[in-house]
Amino acid sequence: MPENESTRTRPIGSRRRRALLVAATTTIALTGGGVAGARLASAAAAGCQVSYTVSSEWQGGFGANVAITNLGDPITSWRLTWTFGAGQSIQQLWNGSYTQSGSQVTVTNASYNGNLGTGASASFGFNGSWTGSNPAPTSFALNGVACNGGTTPTTPGPTTPGPTTPAPTTPPPTTPPPASSLPCDIYAAGGTPCVAAHSTTRALYAAYNGSLYQVRRSSDNTTRNITPLSPGGAANAATQDTFCANTTCVITIIYDQSGRGNNLGYQGSGGIGGAVQPAVATRESLTVGGAKAYSLFIPGNSSYWRDGHTTGIPTGSQPEGMYMVTSGTHVNSGCCFDYGNSETTRRADGAGAMDAINFSTSCWFGGCSGSGPWVQADLEYGLFPGGSSSWNPNQRAFTSKFVTAILKNNGTTRMALKGSNAQSGSLYTIYDGALPRGYNPMKKQGAIILGSGGDCCINNSNQSVGTFYEGAMVAGYPSDATENAIQANIVAAGYR
Repeated sequence: MPENESTRTRPIGSRRRRALLVAATTTIALTGGGVAGARLASAAAAGCQVSYTVSSEWQGGFGANVAITNLGDPITSWRLTWTFGAGQSIQQLWNGSYTQSGSQVTVTNASYNGNLGTGASASFGFNGSWTGSNPAPTSFALNGVACNGGTTPTTPGPTTPGPTTPAPTTPPPTTPPPASSLPCDIYAAGGTPCVAAHSTTRALYAAYNGSLYQVRRSSDNTTRNITPLSPGGAANAATQDTFCANTTCVITIIYDQSGRGNNLGYQGSGGIGGAVQPAVATRESLTVGGAKAYSLFIPGNSSYWRDGHTTGIPTGSQPEGMYMVTSGTHVNSGCCFDYGNSETTRRADGAGAMDAINFSTSCWFGGCSGSGPWVQADLEYGLFPGGSSSWNPNQRAFTSKFVTAILKNNGTTRMALKGSNAQSGSLYTIYDGALPRGYNPMKKQGAIILGSGGDCCINNSNQSVGTFYEGAMVAGYPSDATENAIQANIVAAGYR
């Protein structure tokens, strides 16, 4: 666990007023002096322990992880129920299915995590909303039996006292993401949920079936939202082809799949305001898993932005991670093809005000080896190839058609840069070490930038070119294992 992450025990029913990434954990494991006695051979015992963790929180919303440990006899399916105490509502859930009626919540297993032997665990996560306060639930029931850290016969047993089944003494293991998980499912399973997820090519959650992006045609200025072909699938490019036939279309919005509303609008007239134009929607087509899709192809003078500081994007010295899939064949040295955390002012506000991936041939501080393109960190007042303005000898160019670029920054002491071919191979660690001098702590503002530097584009144009296929930002400092799983998923997606 990184130095600056922590988890604290939250008193049942307490009011929560801490900001994003102050985690809260409630474990329902009351191990009283005894339970019903020794059971008959024909009787099945049921019992469970539940760990409920608020992994991140922002104004009006939160992310939570729930781990179930089966203390009774093996079961082939499970149903967990609880009651929210302050009107909270689940908005999105992974590694299971849910229903909610008022404050009553029921979560059932997914197809791959229903079998739980004695002592086995499963976990799921969700994003929720709250108003006023966000207390943890006070009790849970698994398949109708209260989770109190012991076991209870499901048929009447004898009255002879028997020993209490002890609760586990180690935290329950996390259920690994199934092969069908997509990037934001993988991040959530690793405890670093997506706070923004953008793509013009595919869904980034296995269950996502909402809008990916919006196009506007020039013939009548009407718009159309493009969705996946199916939940978790590639974009429905045929919808765009039909809508844009015999006219020109531009991409006006890239929707946030995380449920937090961090949609990216273009920085120009008719968008969020500014001096640039939306990107043409049909500049580049490709296939993902054999399905046709379109990229966000920026030939210069386009940029997309969102002020997300109140909707989950990390601020100040809060930790975060991010990735994007871009192209090593459509680049230049113009400032600055970025994706990540940026200024809410759209001005250059000083060292540490940004925390974004840069992919370009820009050699900001000089002394570079080769011609790039490189994965670097735009931390404002400089594109850093590593932990200083000096050239990082571990840097390497990524010239493949599709490139994975990764940056993570714990906000106080450490950052890491990684890259790879998005069609094959493992991640290459470019840098993993201390933050540059003058950037500790970070001063992130919590806006999102895509396609330009942070001081673009209120009244100035964007000089950079680049291609964006997909990307996400997460709260917390992702593990190397999580990022390796992200890369494996990108390769399996089949960009061609």
